[in-house]
Amino acid sequence: MTDTGTLNALVALDPDEVVTHSFVRDVPLARGRVLALITLDNGRDHKRPNTLGPATLLELEGVLDALAERAARAEIAGVAVTGKPFILAAGADLTKVGEIPSRDVGKQLAQLGHRVLGKLSELGVPSFTFINGLALGGGTEIALNSTYRTVDSSIPALALPEVFLGMIPGWGGSWLLPNLIGIENALKVIVENPLKNNRTLKGREVFELGIADAIFPPANFLEDSLRWADGVLTGAIEVKRPHQPGRLERLAKWDIAVGIARKQLLAKIGPVAEAPYRALDLLRAAKNTTRAEGFAAEDEALADLVAGDQFRASIYAFNLVQKRAKRPEGAPDKSLAQPVTKVGVVGAGLMATQFALLFARRLQVPVLITDLDQARVDKGLSTIHSEIDKLRDKGRISPDETNRLKALVTGTTDRTDFADADWVIEAVFEELGVKQDVFADIERYVSETAVLATNTSSLSVEAIGAKLAHPERLVGFHFFNPVAVMPLIEVVRTPQTTDAVLSTAMVTAAALKKNAVITRDTPGFVVNRILAKVLGETMHAVDSGTPLEVVDSALDPFGMPMSPFALLELVGLKVGAHVLDTHHAAFPDRFFASSTLHALAEHGRIYERDAKGTVKGFDRTALRIVRGGTSPMTGEQIRERVEVGLADEIKRMLDDGVVHAAEDIDLCLILGAGYPFQMGGVTPYLDRVGASERAFGGTFHEPPIRGVE
Repeated sequence: MTDTGTLNALVALDPDEVVTHSFVRDVPLARGRVLALITLDNGRDHKRPNTLGPATLLELEGVLDALAERAARAEIAGVAVTGKPFILAAGADLTKVGEIPSRDVGKQLAQLGHRVLGKLSELGVPSFTFINGLALGGGTEIALNSTYRTVDSSIPALALPEVFLGMIPGWGGSWLLPNLIGIENALKVIVENPLKNNRTLKGREVFELGIADAIFPPANFLEDSLRWADGVLTGAIEVKRPHQPGRLERLAKWDIAVGIARKQLLAKIGPVAEAPYRALDLLRAAKNTTRAEGFAAEDEALADLVAGDQFRASIYAFNLVQKRAKRPEGAPDKSLAQPVTKVGVVGAGLMATQFALLFARRLQVPVLITDLDQARVDKGLSTIHSEIDKLRDKGRISPDETNRLKALVTGTTDRTDFADADWVIEAVFEELGVKQDVFADIERYVSETAVLATNTSSLSVEAIGAKLAHPERLVGFHFFNPVAVMPLIEVVRTPQTTDAVLSTAMVTAAALKKNAVITRDTPGFVVNRILAKVLGETMHAVDSGTPLEVVDSALDPFGMPMSPFALLELVGLKVGAHVLDTHHAAFPDRFFASSTLHALAEHGRIYERDAKGTVKGFDRTALRIVRGGTSPMTGEQIRERVEVGLADEIKRMLDDGVVHAAEDIDLCLILGAGYPFQMGGVTPYLDRVGASERAFGGTFHEPPIRGVE
């Protein structure tokens, strides 16, 4: 039971809460029955979803208590909940949850949510939720706590994204969902989808999974839902739930499914992230616990997690992606940007074809590719057309859009065709002289206002423009591979780059639906400089004689999705060696080069894999190549070297103005290198483990981003 003092403390968490009010009206049904309809509405437009703060929950509780009294007097036959137009509810305000001062308060908030939403099953009459729009977290749990659910076929998203943010569904979802739709479906919604870039469900999926009992089109959704509810209340409609687990599933399938999910998680993300494994524990226990026991377990798990380091780091990361990424630091006024009505791509290889398709698809403007000869151009066009066909076959674009995109992308070997291009980007070999010559030649044909962009990953952008007559038109525009998937672009400004060119680059990145971070022109910019530090220390440990298996697991506490060697194989061993060489040349006192890595690159692999690509161990030839070295390190020594080295390097980057703040570095690593949310990028982690203090006697964040007691 939550006392008055606790309630006051919870409300004090968010004194400026935008309260989502519970408006009630009676809806007459057939045969004289009445259904009480609660509409959740915070009085704001669709840009500010309904949220469920303490004051909102307490108001909803009062409304439900009053309706329970009316039900006892037989004044109403049922209660339904729906939302304002297009939105049911988006759960708790995460910013405020992130300010919870103690584990005890976190537990009390979990208990309050359970107490209030749980009343939907204790009214004395059936309860319904009409899912009319966005439903996330607590919004979905409102529906799950109800007796029945309908869904609008057009809703944009329904999800339980808590695991992605370092939490678990803590207002009933972890127990109610598996007992409604079965363990395998629940694992998909609660664990698998959040870890797939926070995947959400559309209306049809919500119905097919069995989360909703009925689905209706948007035109008459409320009327249809009310009519359906009337049919349920009168017994004219029988609700069937084919996915609801039975005795056989609980005996034979439940534990096996959870065990498989655990093995998959360990293989995919490692053991560091706490929330997914707590969710698995709750889902497994839901097989044979009571509702009250399940809710009590959720209270304890949620309290532990919201008080911990990983949740605080996750909220920090979430705010970076949701807020800072949308308002890039140092971006010039958008009014300075010039329109991009035609794009030129120099090159027709893998990266060039990815650029061409992305620009055509997002900007809907003509895109012209060029290369040394017609055969290369034709091959590039064929690759682009094949990728467009794949999008059509997957149902992601229509046949008309397929034809339109193919018509937008053309090829040439005559660079005079670039004369009317507003934007020209190169995707040629990563060699300074080659890029210099390409731009010097292209400048002869393009207009005086055309922006020239280089996709270099580590070369000096200013040096690339050394042969240009107008170097002020050059900007770095560094994509990450695969281009269509990775959300980051590092926009690199040289001392000559004008505000108009920089503004055009930032506006173009946004039009491509990418997040852009502005960096100074320095070796490796942000992501590759951090990568070079990690991989350089990794290979230094190998060169010192440390066994591969020790090196491979040394950085596991970082919680990265893959080991350093797996990352090297992913980016390419030759690319990795080039990155290390570039940084060693620029900063020989701090970055290691590795002749061993060059030898591994010539061999082509580090791991031995089976036909499916599964790692079976280390390649025998790779083991012979790395033999030598007389001063092996322990895993702990390697990790400490990497941690302190990263803290030192990031402090130098900030002091040199490579980016505006530590937040920009974390944003780059989250979006461009897959650093996990529960780590918060890298700087909160370095503060927490004491590496910042050891490296420069301070912290990147004050106070450090960490949990509470």
